[in-house]
Amino acid sequence: MLKLILVDKILTNSNPEIMENVGIVIDDNYIKKILKGRELKLINKSKYKIFDARNCIAIPGFIQTHIHLCQTLFRGMAEDMELLDWLKFKIFPLEAAHNEKSIFYSAMLGIAELIKGGTTTILDMGSVNHHEEIIRAIVETGFRAFTGKAMMDLNGAYSKLKEPTKSALKSTRELAEKYHNSYNGRVKYAPAPRFILSCTDECMIEAYKITQDFDGMLFHTHASENKSELEAVRKRCKMDNIEYLDHIGVLSNNSVLAHCIHLNEKEIQMMRERNAKVAHCPSSNLKLGSGIANIPRYMQENISVSLGADGAPCNNNLNMFQEMRLAGLIQKPIHGPKAMPVKRIFQMATIDGARALGIESEVGSIEVGKKADIVLLNLQNISNPLIQNDAEEIYSTIVYSASPENVHSVMIDGEWVYRNQEFITIDEEMILNRSKQELTKLLKRVK
Repeated sequence: MLKLILVDKILTNSNPEIMENVGIVIDDNYIKKILKGRELKLINKSKYKIFDARNCIAIPGFIQTHIHLCQTLFRGMAEDMELLDWLKFKIFPLEAAHNEKSIFYSAMLGIAELIKGGTTTILDMGSVNHHEEIIRAIVETGFRAFTGKAMMDLNGAYSKLKEPTKSALKSTRELAEKYHNSYNGRVKYAPAPRFILSCTDECMIEAYKITQDFDGMLFHTHASENKSELEAVRKRCKMDNIEYLDHIGVLSNNSVLAHCIHLNEKEIQMMRERNAKVAHCPSSNLKLGSGIANIPRYMQENISVSLGADGAPCNNNLNMFQEMRLAGLIQKPIHGPKAMPVKRIFQMATIDGARALGIESEVGSIEVGKKADIVLLNLQNISNPLIQNDAEEIYSTIVYSASPENVHSVMIDGEWVYRNQEFITIDEEMILNRSKQELTKLLKRVK
């Protein structure tokens, strides 16, 4: 039976920008039709499974282009440190202590938080081991994700979290062959060499070559996040991050690079010329003291910029509303109050994320023929009583005053995963209890 979602408004990311008093018809996992006016009044209700949400605004699901589900259990355990020490003394030992159960529940906990906050798609970087458990969590929850195990064949900072180059490449290819474009296209693989300092040239180059053997596969890594990292990269490679990635041939239109805070002029032009993508993580960049990326400049150069929360230990949440708000606020003292218009920020969180992942023909806007990844927001509460109907106020309300509390329901691939603020595919109480249990056991394994 067709699904029909009745809403007050749709913020489409298309034309027209806003539609009022409409119904979205879902056939299987696609948006079949958008009904309005007389057409909506004359429908045969017996044909539809109707969900009445006429107090809500429908928006495209948020798309986060840099997440670490494997780190969700470590929230609050790595405070007040800069990046390289944060990794060496906290994150690497914790990740190395994961077993199959702990990494599964870390992923489940993260996905639950993401869904509750209106995120429907992510680009995820796992850890070195047990990556199939992260994929299992994605599949079981009905989530949409690009995901890949972290590849680390160099790790002088913490030798217990690395693997031989051949092993890293072999397991990456096997996972790609098994899972890329699986589960009705909801799961896609993305090879993920962690960053320059943890990977040999061979690991980076061969991982990139794997992406060339599969349609729609991304290359996902970190770059230019921290000044100490830059110094270490210069010492080893005799050039900066983006220059080095371009030098070895892994910078292209399917490269998604997390952070990109400290780029020189030459690197900015390389990013533009290669059409490489920036995953901007403002909360993480602030919390680790890494810096503020010059996002308005990147946008002037038509460099793709989308948003991600990064991992729970460097944020400490996975809330796209917070990332949108900060993405705007941190630029205004530098570039002026007109920097980062609210509509553009909303697009960064939705359609620009879809473009960065190469799936803009499928998701990122509410249009006939696209997949039904839809979030319903109730913007009628004490902290954000939406009164007017103009676009600027709606965008402003979503970007600057809304929160996960406003998320009423979430649909992914045509199926409800969160409805009337209750999970459909996740047992929230069980996930919380098991996560605590597995974290307690993991901490005993840390060395």
